[in-house]
Amino acid sequence: MPNEKDSQGLPSPVSRPPDDIAGDLVRLMPRDLVFVTRFLGESQFRLQSHFQDFIRAELAADGVTAETHPMIHLFIENHAILLRDFVFSGVSLSRQFRVEEIERLTGDTTSVMRVDIWDQLKSHIETGEKQFRSQAGTLPGLLAAFEQPPGPMPGNEK
Repeated sequence: MPNEKDSQGLPSPVSRPPDDIAGDLVRLMPRDLVFVTRFLGESQFRLQSHFQDFIRAELAADGVTAETHPMIHLFIENHAILLRDFVFSGVSLSRQFRVEEIERLTGDTTSVMRVDIWDQLKSHIETGEKQFRSQAGTLPGLLAAFEQPPGPMPGNEK
């Protein structure tokens, strides 16, 4: 399907192999890759439960209970999740480590971690491309909304 660049005589974009893009990303790792703290499992449950209890108590103090508002548990759960994610995101943003720091901490002097990350990047890029190709049959319908409407474009009438 022609686009604005095609009509200007520019060459069509050429897809690069997953090896190349994975290599580019690994070269950018010292600048762009950070390791962050992430709480999982029971920690998430405990913080979310804390906020559910907190919100329930605050609402009850204002006379809002499950008896007066039978669906309030949905509000409480949703807001507890938002507060939990807010707390964990704040901690994650304040605890970032660069790849060099992680390599030094783990004693990875041969950059094995970078090779492992390259392998994972390449594999996931290939998986993403394969997934896109497998859905190619649905693209015409989705892309129809982006087609140029028939007739002259407004402002281009001659």
